[in-house]
Amino acid sequence: MTSTLLQQKFSHVLDHTLLQEIESIGKIATYTANDIIIDINQPLLHIPLLLEGNIKILREDHLGNELLIYFLEAGETCTMSLTCCMGTTKSKIRAVAEKDSKLLLIPVENMQKWFHNNASWRNFILESYQSRFDEMLEAIDNIAFMKMDERLYKYLINKTQLYNSSTIIVKHQDIAEDLHTSRVVVSRILKQLENQNKIKLSRNKIEVF
Repeated sequence: MTSTLLQQKFSHVLDHTLLQEIESIGKIATYTANDIIIDINQPLLHIPLLLEGNIKILREDHLGNELLIYFLEAGETCTMSLTCCMGTTKSKIRAVAEKDSKLLLIPVENMQKWFHNNASWRNFILESYQSRFDEMLEAIDNIAFMKMDERLYKYLINKTQLYNSSTIIVKHQDIAEDLHTSRVVVSRILKQLENQNKIKLSRNKIEVF
């Protein structure tokens, strides 16, 4: 099962020999929805490759409020954790399972070795950095230049793409925490979006048009 998932999600970017080595040394870790996978200030000893599920990457302010930075999908890795590992520092982000997820954990020392002697791994890491950097720039632009109603609707659109469904199961409080705002504000804007025929609200469920 692990071999099949690894091939399905990573064979287009990593060479066959490397995939065999990853399978032999990697350790499987499974998480259920809302589990914390990596926490802030946690020492990082492994690099995660996401085989199944989705993970959201969050930052936290000094008051403990969280802000969603980006989502990870199967076939990706968290480059913010890569940066911490390469600098042997502690995690600056929190990674939370958006839904049940399966990861393959690779010891840090292998990541550093492969970066120098395996072109497919090096390209994968550099492309991952570029992708995550673009997403962080987009997150900054959203906060700086978009109104909350635009941010919220974009958040919902991203969720439908993540789950490949026009209907998403989510609580107003969860949206508020991801967008670093209040539940009252979220509920008010959702009602406005419904009046504009952009969404349809049900209990803990939102249909996006």
